[in-house]
Amino acid sequence: MLFNSIDFAIFLPVVFILYWFVINKSLRFQNLLIVAASYLFYGWWDYRFLSLIFFSTLVDYSVGLKLKNESKVSRRKVLLWISILVNLGFLGFFKYYNFFLDNFITAFKFLGTDIKANSLNIILPVGISFYTFQTLSYTIDVYRKKLEPTKDLIAFSAFVSFFPQLVAGPIERATHLLPQFYYKRDFDYSNAVDGMRQILWGLFKKIVIADNCAEFANLIFNNSEAYSGSTLLLGAFFFAFQIYGDFSGYSDIAIGTSRLFGFSLMQNFNFPYFSRDIAEFWRRWHISLSTWFRDYLYIPLGGSRGGIWSKVRNTFVIFIVSGFWHGANWTFIVWGVLNAIYFLPLLLAKKNRSNLEVVAKGKILPSIREFTLMMVTFSLTLIAWVFFRANDISHAYSYLLSMFSVTIFSVPMFLGMKKALLVLVIVMCFLLIEWKGRSCQYAIEKLWVDWHVLLRYTIYSIIIFMIVIFNGSEQEFIYFQF
Repeated sequence: MLFNSIDFAIFLPVVFILYWFVINKSLRFQNLLIVAASYLFYGWWDYRFLSLIFFSTLVDYSVGLKLKNESKVSRRKVLLWISILVNLGFLGFFKYYNFFLDNFITAFKFLGTDIKANSLNIILPVGISFYTFQTLSYTIDVYRKKLEPTKDLIAFSAFVSFFPQLVAGPIERATHLLPQFYYKRDFDYSNAVDGMRQILWGLFKKIVIADNCAEFANLIFNNSEAYSGSTLLLGAFFFAFQIYGDFSGYSDIAIGTSRLFGFSLMQNFNFPYFSRDIAEFWRRWHISLSTWFRDYLYIPLGGSRGGIWSKVRNTFVIFIVSGFWHGANWTFIVWGVLNAIYFLPLLLAKKNRSNLEVVAKGKILPSIREFTLMMVTFSLTLIAWVFFRANDISHAYSYLLSMFSVTIFSVPMFLGMKKALLVLVIVMCFLLIEWKGRSCQYAIEKLWVDWHVLLRYTIYSIIIFMIVIFNGSEQEFIYFQF
């Protein structure tokens, strides 16, 4: 079920009414409703894959209970590895089986041996990368004795399958989200209104920004050999805002929806395109994933401690794994390597934590230095996005080669240029609003709230109007494929 669909527009108020006005006296029934609603939400796409979520839930719930009563280190490790192998086994099979098989065959062909093996027609379950990491956080933290294992199967099932963030995050930690299912939740009108405002902004990002940028990004990337360097640069720009509007828009809708039900989710995007270096960008982009890798992979490997070799190794491991998490294609791995190359000089120079404050805090405009650093960081990110979007390595290479040719100084020309100019103007206005609200959890959290109610709701009406008129066909969120 898509957030930007009629189905969800009916589903959400029905669940909301049942949750707050029918079974609001019973915490257990509220949690059970969340489980039922979440399974319906996910099963709307393909009910067959509900068995994967259910099985992972039972495995990790059982492992947690066993860990509680097991003191022997070797047995605790076995229990942890059962959880890891089951969860990553499902993920590896559905997401990476054909990738490894194809590369295995290619490697043997290179050595002169022709192996006959058939790839499988495997459907990738939506959101498997997200809920797999979420449930793994539970068993790892229980193993580390940072979290008391739960005996409440319903609460745990609700944590694993919580529908607002089930298929594209944020990837919540068990230490943060699971305890919220233990205690009675009271309806908070101001929190719900704030949630609705965040949902509105998320829909604007998705439908007005991402979907319209996608139209031109797809056109240019799919026909890149026919366009000038300036047009290809514009295509990369459109993709940068497609993926940002799409993914951060999903996160905004997920977080806002959670607030309607009395839950708090972590911020997943913190205005990353205003970053002054790549390290800051990765503190602000897909925060739930980057912090997951930091806490469960990077730090256990040694983090930034140790010698230069250890720092280099750990940096490349974390970015390559992050790239591979996104998809079974060498383009994602190269994207990860490129970001590691960007990041490494900052780490080695101990400048990776230089920009922790909001850019131009308390000021209307950034300084010339800040603006220059933002432009350099965005340009580096744009180059990396080409690999993320390209069909394969060859496509990315030819795209960049053509983009950085002398034709980059020409005037962009392609079919639909007039509409593209309109979308560019809207993106610029969107950036101004994001800049104004860059100190908040989301851009319009505090914008216009002290204005006269009539003026404030006029602006909200304009946003709704733009969502309606720019809404074409229902477009899946781009991160559903990951």
